[in-house]
Amino acid sequence: MFRVNYWKFTFLSLVKKKVNNISKTLKHKGVILFDGYCNLCSWSVQFIIKRDKNDYFRFASLQSTVSSQLLNQFDLPDNFDQSVVLIEDTSIYFKSDAALRIAKKLRHLWPLLYLFRIVPRPLRDTMYSFIANHRFKWFGKKDSCYMPNEDLSYKFLV
Repeated sequence: MFRVNYWKFTFLSLVKKKVNNISKTLKHKGVILFDGYCNLCSWSVQFIIKRDKNDYFRFASLQSTVSSQLLNQFDLPDNFDQSVVLIEDTSIYFKSDAALRIAKKLRHLWPLLYLFRIVPRPLRDTMYSFIANHRFKWFGKKDSCYMPNEDLSYKFLV
């Protein structure tokens, strides 16, 4: 009995240390959690990378262990997959809030989309959910998670 609890404690300590190390590494960075099997989501990640001013964003697939650990820090289930998630320091954003905050950090005219914050969140999230619920039908689904090429791998948390 003691041995099982000891190993469980040791494992949980190692997971907590890894999450704390990730958190320290990501200070002043935005972390985007995305569905790695979704074509629309993978395309969106590539779109964001091309327009990411100041190298602000890091990415993790919602199917990864890193994503599970980060979601657990906010007491969210690790099988969360119906929304893009944006984590900035100690705050977490979902659906349209996440999308608009991401747009705010991009180059060119994309930050103007942040003005849509004046639209009530329930209306924005309804539209977001409609697209999210049809994304596989409209854009397709990958057989495996999106993998970046080597020169962009530093942006992805594994």
